[in-house]
Amino acid sequence: QVRVVESGGGLVQAGGSLTLSCAASGSILRINAMGWYRQAPGKQRELVVDITNSGRTNYVDSVKGRFTISRDNAKNTVYLQMNGLKPEDTAVYYCNAEIVSSWYDGQYFVPTTRDYWGQGTQVTVSS
Repeated sequence: QVRVVESGGGLVQAGGSLTLSCAASGSILRINAMGWYRQAPGKQRELVVDITNSGRTNYVDSVKGRFTISRDNAKNTVYLQMNGLKPEDTAVYYCNAEIVSSWYDGQYFVPTTRDYWGQGTQVTVSS
């Protein structure tokens, strides 16, 4: 069973830093992309940044220059280095991964692409 688990959230003062980690595990054939989303109280979930197989990254404008995504393919892990944190960064941060794994269709095991979500980790930035 494929699982995605994130960690590293916490409470930090404005201007501080945090590093989030997200690890995918299970019967993984390929990870097409991994990324970070966040959801603040009263707001919809938004993409923070993602990274594709080719290494292309896409950041939301509000975090450009402050957040950096990186990955360790050998560990199926992606990180989010967050610097210069602001109170408006306060949210639950979720890891998302598009993963190809083997699924049984009743006759054969076939590669199947699915999105997987982590449980979320709280990031709180105080003024």
